[in-house]
Amino acid sequence: MLLHTPPCESGWKAIDFVLKDGSGHSFSLEELKGHNGTVVAFISNHCPFVVEIAELLSSEAKALKKMGVAVVAIMPNNYQYVQLDSPENMILFSEKYGFEFPYLVDETQEIAKAFGAVCTPDFFGFNAQLELQYRGRIDEGELTAAMATVAKTNSGPVEQRPSKGCSIKWR
Repeated sequence: MLLHTPPCESGWKAIDFVLKDGSGHSFSLEELKGHNGTVVAFISNHCPFVVEIAELLSSEAKALKKMGVAVVAIMPNNYQYVQLDSPENMILFSEKYGFEFPYLVDETQEIAKAFGAVCTPDFFGFNAQLELQYRGRIDEGELTAAMATVAKTNSGPVEQRPSKGCSIKWR
């Protein structure tokens, strides 16, 4: 089912979290955040919309890192329901697309709910103080352009197009 994300509600503060990657290593948002901003991307392995943008996400994450913007991806789906989204398959997906950022699993789905994630992919761009400034698409350079603005001005662009993707597979 194709879903679109709601408009950006600028300014709300990201909650810190501690989640594990597919290998069981724990990471917190506080330790992962970038000094000029942070992108939290809710993605999954099986969603065709994510597969379509996975290489772009990998390359844009490298460009963002050079701007001092960190990227972290979170897999929110119930992987008991969709085996392709299992932690083992997350490792393979990350390797296939050359992710140089943590790809974490939200076992309880509490973080996805707290962020208000509705689909995969769903991109949240935060400034250096972890205040939401962007919620939109990655394609056509939108994510990188938005986060370049956030890195320079601490605020996101006025115009933002919603992301589109597969529904999150809730428990």
